[in-house]
Amino acid sequence: MKTSQKPATSKLLIRYDNELKALLMQDLKAFRQRGQFTSNNQAAAQQQAA
Repeated sequence: MKTSQKPATSKLLIRYDNELKALLMQDLKAFRQRGQFTSNNQAAAQQQAA
């Protein structure tokens, strides 16, 4: 007899992955808003050009 329900561990892993992804996306948005990533890239480009 087959069931269509997923095991509890599988459901927990999916939920954990989704929550982790959401947290990482929030952190990435905050990081981009601060502008550190672009300013670091510009500084690195200037150092390489010099």
